[in-house]
Amino acid sequence: MSRLYDTVEPAVVDEDMLKRAVEEQGPKDEAGKIAKSEGIDFGDVLSLRLDFLNILKIDNLWEFTALTKLQLDNNIIEKIEGLDCLVNLVWLDLSFNNIEVIEGLNALTKLEDLTLYNNRIATLENMDTLLNLHVFSIGNNMLTELGNLLYLRRFKEMKTLNLAGNPFCKQNGYKQYVIAFLSGIDFLDYRLVDKQSREDAMEKHMIQREEMLHNEKQAELKQEEEVKNKQQLELHKAAYVELMDGPHLFEMMYVEDSEGQKLSEMPGIEDLLQTFKDKFVAICHQMFEYGLKEHEKRDSEVKQFWECVEDAKQENKNLGMHAINNFMVVKKRTMQELVQISDQKVLESVVADYNKQVSELWDKLMGLELQLVDQLEDVIKDFERSMQDLVASFQENIQAFLAQCRDLETFHHEKMMEIAIVTLEKVLKNELDDEINEDLRMLFVDKDTIMNAVSSSHDVHLLKIDNKEDDMVTRINHWLKTTIDKIHEDEEISRNRMRVTEINNLIDHLRDEIDNLEVLQAGNY
Repeated sequence: MSRLYDTVEPAVVDEDMLKRAVEEQGPKDEAGKIAKSEGIDFGDVLSLRLDFLNILKIDNLWEFTALTKLQLDNNIIEKIEGLDCLVNLVWLDLSFNNIEVIEGLNALTKLEDLTLYNNRIATLENMDTLLNLHVFSIGNNMLTELGNLLYLRRFKEMKTLNLAGNPFCKQNGYKQYVIAFLSGIDFLDYRLVDKQSREDAMEKHMIQREEMLHNEKQAELKQEEEVKNKQQLELHKAAYVELMDGPHLFEMMYVEDSEGQKLSEMPGIEDLLQTFKDKFVAICHQMFEYGLKEHEKRDSEVKQFWECVEDAKQENKNLGMHAINNFMVVKKRTMQELVQISDQKVLESVVADYNKQVSELWDKLMGLELQLVDQLEDVIKDFERSMQDLVASFQENIQAFLAQCRDLETFHHEKMMEIAIVTLEKVLKNELDDEINEDLRMLFVDKDTIMNAVSSSHDVHLLKIDNKEDDMVTRINHWLKTTIDKIHEDEEISRNRMRVTEINNLIDHLRDEIDNLEVLQAGNY
């Protein structure tokens, strides 16, 4: 079906091939000569043809980041690869190759026109990210299952589709199936889909379409719910209260509590257990609501901090630009004067005055930077104090909530111990009215065994509560430390270092300009 290896040696896309292609397809005449002598930056190339070159492997295209059109047709390519850096690609032709699997296209999210005509592809797959696809040609391949075409329903922008030459095209009703289930297509196999053909296809497949649309709607709702739940979970994690709005912590206390699971079968404790659970879950819910409110406070504080920082930086930038613009007026006037001065002493005087004003500009800009450093230092200190207070308050209240959980657990433990002793006495006297399972009966062999079981359950529960407290406190402390450290690094150290470098580079440039002009002037004497 596709081209086979011929007498020419199979090729790999390499540096030499790319240079030749760019030069051949680049500007001609004088512009071409200049481009060839100076070299063409691959990052500036928008269109590239690599057809009829016997290419077996796609490689070395990582510099072509601006490329929007790429032709790789009529080669012997077996695998789609090496395209991840071509994120601006809009048009891609891989027709007349030996490709068997659609893959390697995930990064090409801007792709609008894709041609895979005349390959060896048997399945439509691995194109989920190509949501901007308008034109898709996959004719003359090995597609056999009409149902596989439903994969293309995700491409809402697709208007032109070529499937001609695939095995399923010989099936009765092929075109009606495509038109009915890919109803957004305007052109199919090089022909316009007319109104009558569309109506006939819709009528024939009406029941199947309704069922499919219903299933798609249900799947869409399910996906929306999953996304919503995921977003909520992320919010709850950011508030350090994930899974606290329910019985999760209570249930986790019993997951690794084998003794507690057995003891829960003791006669007469159903109400006690239910009351314990209800009160415990109620405290967890209060903790959950409190955590979300505190997260809002912290989030608001962070947003206000960044607004304050950006305002200070913008105000400082405006003052700096004002100083630079004023200097540029002086610079322009000075440059105009210099080209007209013939007296060497006058020239030196003007240059000296210019350099003095450059130094004054440096003083002004560095002064503004020092002023900004002081401003940011004060703002960051205030923010750090405020966040420390919020975090400390959060920890204190969370610990108070969990202390209530411990008190509940202790009360429950005492009640369990009382019931266990009473039950033990009944078991030993054969006065127990209710039947109990063998696992539970083994705990009532003597007083020490049952008391150890109840105490062991209590210890497990307290450990789970302690672990939850440690987790919440550790995570919020880590967040506070990393947040403050990053702010210090980004806004005080890195930003200042970068700004000082920018100022020095500007001043050096201004001095170099006058020095170069001065040299030219001297050369004219």
